[in-house]
Amino acid sequence: MTRTTTSRVAGFTFLAYIVLGILAMILHGKAVKGDDIVAQLASINQHAFVLRTALVLDLLCAFAAIILGVTLYALTREQNPVVSMFGLVCRGAEGIVAGVSLQRSIGLLWVSKAVATDTSNTEATNAIGAYLLGANWSSLVAATFFAAGSTAFAWLFLSGRMIPVWMAWLGVISSALLVVALPLQLGGFLPGSVVQYLWIPMAAFEIPLAVWLLVKGAAAPKRATA
Repeated sequence: MTRTTTSRVAGFTFLAYIVLGILAMILHGKAVKGDDIVAQLASINQHAFVLRTALVLDLLCAFAAIILGVTLYALTREQNPVVSMFGLVCRGAEGIVAGVSLQRSIGLLWVSKAVATDTSNTEATNAIGAYLLGANWSSLVAATFFAAGSTAFAWLFLSGRMIPVWMAWLGVISSALLVVALPLQLGGFLPGSVVQYLWIPMAAFEIPLAVWLLVKGAAAPKRATA
């Protein structure tokens, strides 16, 4: 593919990733409602189609992460092949971890159906449901890989002057903040209510970047490093 085509594929995938991710979150929230485990499992059983749809959207997001890794690597490898490969591996790992974590939603569908059809062992099924409905740590792991890959690619865009300097700096700073904050959240040192605000500058970087790649494309790197 030409550099222009690769840029457009990356830009479209950025936007698709954001839209699909938001839709998946909305559908998941609609399917999983209730004040306790029993109510939430009953809601999942009633809205099984909604959760299955969210599962498919999450799977598409996992593929989008891998596509972004490949296309961004193709755009930045001339600037620094080592850093670019690091970004590719991180975005690929993000997609793989996100794909594997879908077993959580599959498990919820199974448990909710088991609770609805067999009430003889509700204590065990409710315990499994409580575990599956707990904190989704795998999503934090995937997000950490995302942040590391985003930092690498944003730095290459900046050093190669492939996109506007302000946009690249915003990408470096917002991504680096998440690289620090997400492991702290995973370890329980930083509350999620604080980390969620750090996704705002990331969105302010990725949406304009997606539009820029679609319209202008990534320029050839100004200077390449070994």
